[in-house]
Amino acid sequence: MANQWIAGVDLGGTTTKIAFITMDGEIVHKWEIPTDNSNEGQNITTNIAKAINEKLNQLGKSNDSLLGIGMGAPGPVDYETGIILNVVNLGWKDNYPLKESLEAAASMPVAVENDANCAALGEMWKGAGNGAKNLVCVTLGTGVGGGVIANGSIVQGKNGAAGEIGHITVIPDGGAPCNCGKTGCLETIASATGIVRLANEELLKGESKGELAERLAANGKITSKDVFESAENGDALANKVLKEVYFHLGFVLASIANTLNPDNIVLGGGVSKAGNILLDAVTENFAKFAFSAVRDSTKLALATLGNDAGVLGAAWLIKNKLNQ
Repeated sequence: MANQWIAGVDLGGTTTKIAFITMDGEIVHKWEIPTDNSNEGQNITTNIAKAINEKLNQLGKSNDSLLGIGMGAPGPVDYETGIILNVVNLGWKDNYPLKESLEAAASMPVAVENDANCAALGEMWKGAGNGAKNLVCVTLGTGVGGGVIANGSIVQGKNGAAGEIGHITVIPDGGAPCNCGKTGCLETIASATGIVRLANEELLKGESKGELAERLAANGKITSKDVFESAENGDALANKVLKEVYFHLGFVLASIANTLNPDNIVLGGGVSKAGNILLDAVTENFAKFAFSAVRDSTKLALATLGNDAGVLGAAWLIKNKLNQ
C-alpha cells in the first residue's frame, strides 16, 4: 500500500483536474482534461477513466498501482451512495449515480464528495488547516462555497447540502437575487461577482471619480481585482464597497464560529488572492461579533493549496476509507 497511489479528481464544468497522490499527500503527477458535458454528460466518467489509464500506461504502471479514485463534484452529493443530487453545467439529470458510473468505467473503488468539501479536506490534510480536525473552509470565487469539518469528518447533513455558507442570508429585505433562487445571500456580496455588482451600483450613482471609475472608463468593465487594487491605492469608492464586504463576511464567519468553534476558518478561492488586506479586515470584523472564547481560539487563515486543494481532498476520501 505504501508504494501505491490514489487518483484525486476535481470535476469542474469546463475542466477536470486529475492527480496521482501518495498516501502521505505528495502529488506525484497532475494534469487536466476538458470536461465533455455533451449528450447529458454521458462521456464524463469514461473520459476520466480513460485519462487515468493512459497516464498509468505512460508511466509504465498498471491499475494495481492505484488504491482507488476520490472525486470532488460540484453540487450536493449523497456520500454513502455517491449519487449527485442535482448539478448545473454538467448535463446530468438529477440523482445521477456518479460513484457507480465511475467505478464501472475505471474498475476500481471510488468515493465522491462535494467539491467545496474536498477543498476543505485538502486544506485540513496538507494546507492551512495544519492537520486540525475542526475546520471551516470558505471558497470565495465566482460564488461562495463552504466545507465544514468536525472531528476530522465532513459535515454532510441530511441531504448532502451542509456547509452552504454562500447561501446564508445577509440582506433579509431588498437583497440582490442569487443564482440559488433566494435573495440577499452572502454570495451576492462576498463573491467576485458580488463585489463587482456592489462596485457597479456605486459607480452608477454618478459623478464617481477616482481610480476605479477610471478603470471602468478605460476597459468598459471592472473586476474584483480592480476593486481591491483601487482600494489599496486609496480609492474612496472601492474602499466603501470592500468595507461592506468585510463587514458581512466577518459577521457570518463569527456566527459560524460561535456555533462550531473550529480550530481554523480558512479563506480560499480567487478573491482570497487579495491576501492580508482581506484577511486582516475580515478578522477585525470577526473579532467584533465572535463570542470571547471563540474569538480567542478560532483563527482565520488564507488557504495555501490553491488549485491543488480539491484533488488532495478527493484523495483523502480514499485514504480515510482505507484507514477505517
